[in-house]
Amino acid sequence: MRPEGTPTGLKLARTSKIVGQAFNSALAEVGGSLPTWLILSSLKWGQWQSQHELARAVGVEGPTLTRHLDGLEEAGLVTRARTTADRRTIRVELTEKGNTAHERMLAAVIAFTKQLQAGLSKQELTQLDDLLSRLAANVERR
Repeated sequence: MRPEGTPTGLKLARTSKIVGQAFNSALAEVGGSLPTWLILSSLKWGQWQSQHELARAVGVEGPTLTRHLDGLEEAGLVTRARTTADRRTIRVELTEKGNTAHERMLAAVIAFTKQLQAGLSKQELTQLDDLLSRLAANVERR
């Protein structure tokens, strides 16, 4: 039996792709990318100082984060150093250049968010947040 209308999962997947591409474009316009934004934001606002903690916070595997950090370090946006307490632990910190890049991307994120939310009331945004959380919870129960 064929469902009526577009299945919710398909509509959500298509919307996610469109919004994701637009978000990536907004970040690219200011010299950023989604991985760069996630890493710099986690360092700026989070308690993630070790490379291992940062990988978990960003939601990537350690080797993937290492590749991203290699590029960010080469660009002068972050520094990495082993801690004196445990030489196996690598501490990651933003540089001044990294802070500046984060501020530039933050302005793009704020502008993108305003565009994305245009025409939606506060109540609708609260409802959307609730609905998205409930959809996620429905599939996480599997």
